[in-house]
Amino acid sequence: MQIKLALPKGQLQDSTAYLLKEVGLNISGYSEGSRSYRPQCSGAFGLFLKVFHEKDIAIQVAIGNYDLGICRLDWVEELLTKYYSEGVVKVRDLGYGRRNLYAVAAQSSGNSSLETLKDHDDSLRIASEYPNLAETFALKQRLRRFQIFPVWGSAGVYPPENAELAIITEFSSKKLKGQGLVPVATLLESSAYLIANRDSLKRKNLSRLLASLSTGEVNYSHAKEPPAVDASLEARYSTRGKPLVSLALPDGHQQRHVVAFLNRAGLKIEGYNVGKASTRPRIDIDGVAVKVIRPQDMPLQVANGNFDLAITGRDWLRDHLYRFPSSPVDEVLDLGFGKVRIVAVVSEDLHVSSASDLRKMRKDSALRVASEYVNIADKYAHDNHLVPYKLIPTWGASEAFLPEDADVLIENTETGSTIAKHNLKIIDTLFESSACLVGNTEAIRWPEKKDRIAYLLEIMKRGVEAGCVC
Repeated sequence: MQIKLALPKGQLQDSTAYLLKEVGLNISGYSEGSRSYRPQCSGAFGLFLKVFHEKDIAIQVAIGNYDLGICRLDWVEELLTKYYSEGVVKVRDLGYGRRNLYAVAAQSSGNSSLETLKDHDDSLRIASEYPNLAETFALKQRLRRFQIFPVWGSAGVYPPENAELAIITEFSSKKLKGQGLVPVATLLESSAYLIANRDSLKRKNLSRLLASLSTGEVNYSHAKEPPAVDASLEARYSTRGKPLVSLALPDGHQQRHVVAFLNRAGLKIEGYNVGKASTRPRIDIDGVAVKVIRPQDMPLQVANGNFDLAITGRDWLRDHLYRFPSSPVDEVLDLGFGKVRIVAVVSEDLHVSSASDLRKMRKDSALRVASEYVNIADKYAHDNHLVPYKLIPTWGASEAFLPEDADVLIENTETGSTIAKHNLKIIDTLFESSACLVGNTEAIRWPEKKDRIAYLLEIMKRGVEAGCVC
């Protein structure tokens, strides 16, 4: 009997590896910094292990693809709040990865209490990567009018300019203060949880493994906190006047490339350095404000008018435009770095080498197409007549889905080496992507913004030219 266990990557990975070691599970390929999505376990439990983004784990256990999973409680509640399912059983609080889910407002906004927010005349904008919990909170508090803005992350940077509230996780209210935020409510106390599929509990003998996992403890000193936010930059930003032009810069793995580009362009942005956690770096151009958000969110946020300009990838711009063809966001400048290919990927063991081969597969059931690029994946499947098919949205660690949990993956790659490392192969290239400056097509024409936007564009063109010379 094989037992399937889904393990988290990211913030919980190191502590989860420590827990598994403490309970005597000999697991290789699952440690901090490991790029493997298929750890191996030697022992009597017959474990099959996969590594996923936490948000995907709750879903994978709920639909029965995995018998057990470890993820934070907030992601379980985010799923169950909208999609109530008896398929998920919360087995045990594992005691590490503790965070609270807060509703927060900007300290400078005056929205420091629920009473103030309830008296708000206009529609309250709520940004969060937990849209289901955010909506439940707003309804429970009987807020008069509200709009939920789902984002991939960095929701705390949106108040006060782009939202009145954000629903975010943090270690404590003290941590929020350094970000210029004040908690108005605590929605949930969260930590790492062991969850199970209800049918698996009935069909499989999981008692020995559950008993083993229930004996382990993780010392809180072992768990690592992310770097503290640069509070001085946050405070200085809040004292500035209303900017004329807003620029969004990416966090995550793109940041290193963008920092190098900005240095080539001679554009000084204090606080936007690799390893720095400031979400509001300061730019040395009067009337321009900078925020750091997820590149996945940028096309929509620019289209909504929350930002005038943003540095993102052409892949995310195209994914947005496939869904909203008339969206008022467009590429302003090709920045020439961060080049990747968007490719269709299958398991190396699959006898498939083209889209036409995919059409011959699984006539008895839908072809499973997984991707972070949901709209690009949908268009690819539609254009290539891969019917019937179903889309599986992912939140990262997408290579883990093949071949057990998806048939095809739409992914980005620089060299293809990571794909090959995971026993996968490329069967099609959809298009090439690189970093680009995108802008709101309406804001660019506004007289009060036009000159500063033109000045920023000229500076970035110098960075592109300097890169070509190098």
